[in-house]
Amino acid sequence: MKIGFIGLGIMGKPMSKNLLKAKHQLIVRDVNKSAEKELKELGAEIANSPKEVAESSDLVITMLPDSQDVRDVVLGHQGIIEGGKAGLIIIDMSSISPYVSMEIAAELEKKGMYMLDAPVSGGEPKAINGTLSVMVGGNKELFDKYKDLLGAMASSVVYIGKNGSGNITKLCNQIIVAINISAVSEALILAQKAGVSPELVYNAIRGGLAGSTVLDAKAPMIMDRNFTPGFRVNLHIKDLKNVLETSNEMGMSLPLTNMVMEIMQEIREDGSGNEDHSSIIKYYEKKFDTIVRH
Repeated sequence: MKIGFIGLGIMGKPMSKNLLKAKHQLIVRDVNKSAEKELKELGAEIANSPKEVAESSDLVITMLPDSQDVRDVVLGHQGIIEGGKAGLIIIDMSSISPYVSMEIAAELEKKGMYMLDAPVSGGEPKAINGTLSVMVGGNKELFDKYKDLLGAMASSVVYIGKNGSGNITKLCNQIIVAINISAVSEALILAQKAGVSPELVYNAIRGGLAGSTVLDAKAPMIMDRNFTPGFRVNLHIKDLKNVLETSNEMGMSLPLTNMVMEIMQEIREDGSGNEDHSSIIKYYEKKFDTIVRH
């Protein structure tokens, strides 16, 4: 089976490399030519358009920044839908609006093509070591058929339900991550302001109920002043925008998500948009004139 992979960014590039390591044939496409060159050196073919990827593939994976990017690549001029034949499978691993995901899946079905929405969680480190969590919406038989393929990039691959369900699950994930990082930041700034070592506080609480993957991933980054992006503030803002638009469509108000969205927008305005989302701490540091350190 020949796999197309479109989107070789901070997540897509290591994910595609893991597919190559698993001995899959790959044809790739990205606007970043250096990323394409890097994959070519590892054995992938290069395509000139999403249409060309679809023409040469049995299955196409997309890993793109936002809803409109996926819509353009799949349904737009020179898009996948123009090059794909009936029976082509598209697995969109981007984090996008569930409504857009359902819309794209419906348009593909008119041409006899089928889509799974399969967004991921884990950030760049887990994309690199192939231990992402994947949450999948779409046809269950297709999920069963391609679960092992997704397993080449992930340690957890879970079927959720119909098209759009994967992206609903990802939005739930992003709510919890954003609020958790904000809670970690509030706790560490309180410790620092009180004259208590944030590092000792972290070590004391990480084995109890307050312990979490987010705490272990982000507290050390905060104390190290390391804001190299594993997941950028700008991308988390995009995800929370999708959360709030989806909840508004459902007539729901999400007060904590709204608060964290405001925090993220403020640190973006202060120049941290391309930093890791652990830079939420900078909002509290500015507010309380305190820097969190070891």
